[in-house]
Amino acid sequence: MEFEDDAFVLGARTFGESGAIVDFLTARHGRYAAHVAGGASRRIKPMLQAGVRVRMQYRARMSEQLGGASLEPVGEGPSALFDDSLALAGLSAAAAVTATALPEREPHPGAFLALESLITALGFPDIWPAVYVRFEAGLLQDLGFGLDLSKCAATGAVDDLVYVSPRTGRAVSRQAGEPYHDRMLALPRFMLSAQAGLDPGDVGAGLSLTGHFLEAFVYGPVNRPLPQPRVWLVDKLSQSQRL
Repeated sequence: MEFEDDAFVLGARTFGESGAIVDFLTARHGRYAAHVAGGASRRIKPMLQAGVRVRMQYRARMSEQLGGASLEPVGEGPSALFDDSLALAGLSAAAAVTATALPEREPHPGAFLALESLITALGFPDIWPAVYVRFEAGLLQDLGFGLDLSKCAATGAVDDLVYVSPRTGRAVSRQAGEPYHDRMLALPRFMLSAQAGLDPGDVGAGLSLTGHFLEAFVYGPVNRPLPQPRVWLVDKLSQSQRL
């Protein structure tokens, strides 16, 4: 089995004396793990950082076996973020969620494009936390668990949508949800429109929203918690008063 594809590195671990097992998100083939010979070397190791974009050539004797990959870097990667610990935390969280939420060897081109957009946005401190929330919402959509924010689940109204049902993931209007507001999830305006501004607390509400459904639909059914880098991201955003 052989293919060539664009990919983002999601993570790597040492294998043997000089190799590495690397997790990739590819553009057309989905999430793939591969052995990279010389992955611990000074030349290749920088290419194995989370968020680095590469052109990978994958080869395996049989489709079900772990294959090997050779890599060529594409662009500068996340090196511009090295002085921004908060953006690096966002990148680490995105890579960890992608690596643990997506099934292996199943095409998810939407997830690749969403990660690409987020990595581009990480250079803009004022907007990337909101883009991160949209990234997780897009990941849920790509996995078949998309939120329905088009209209109120109770009345069909399309205006004044301020809640999301924690059970169904459907939007609820202010009037319909008010009697149950303590049980509802808040719906920040920026998740309804890319043109909507960010109000205080919106990013935190968005992360609570996507985190709830990641736990309910992706991690909970297999008895796994949210990835630790994702937990750390929320803590860091809270400490920096960015929630």
